Amino acid sequence: MRIHRFFTSHPLQNGLQITLEEEPSHHINQVLRLRAGDNVALFNTDGEEYGATLTQVSKQKVTATIGEPIRHEAKSNLVIHLILGISRGERMDFAIQKATELGVNRITPVFTDRCVVKLNETKSTRRLVHWRRIVINACEQSGRCRIPVVDKPVEYGSALSSKEGATTILLDHRSRFTLHQIDAPQTSLSILIGPEGGLTSNERQLAIQKGFIGVRLGPRIMRTETAPLATIAAVQTLWGDFSD
Repeated sequence: MRIHRFFTSHPLQNGLQITLEEEPSHHINQVLRLRAGDNVALFNTDGEEYGATLTQVSKQKVTATIGEPIRHEAKSNLVIHLILGISRGERMDFAIQKATELGVNRITPVFTDRCVVKLNETKSTRRLVHWRRIVINACEQSGRCRIPVVDKPVEYGSALSSKEGATTILLDHRSRFTLHQIDAPQTSLSILIGPEGGLTSNERQLAIQKGFIGVRLGPRIMRTETAPLATIAAVQTLWGDFSD
């Protein structure tokens, strides 16, 4: 029987009893209709997954007693930072969800010249909460125990300045380089991908000036929600999860 997994911000330790947050409590009580005595799995951000037994399930609260650790998620061979031009609702949601499933460690949404989404401070905060919820749900589904960081949306130039010594690539179908033709990253990789309509020539030039290497995955032009998936899967195969 499948054991349902839930993220919690609480510290996890054998024998502790915790009250789960509103979102997992609602899902346990109203969606899955679980009951006291049912077993679940809980994880936070430290890479450990624990078995737990529900001790109270009601509309008021859901509590659980933590059991033994059941799995440890090792840190990835390759730390992947996705710098992604903000696209329209479902496209951005899909890209963030699938990037999480594929093992991305950090996502920075960026405003670009061709970005069709306009966010003021209030909308930006709401969208960030929404994206972080998508990331958590994707981790629960995919078996991840470490939650990727989702940054507050930033302007394009700011995102390029925060690469922190990582190997940096710009996905560009015009480039003459492929992934096989660049040096393998030592520990971390930043991937820059534009929104619908792509990056402008000035934006591409600025990225190159900042040290990004233009690479192409093939002769076809991919949608903004497809490009992160294809790129992350390729770099994981070459240098990350599947490289051994």
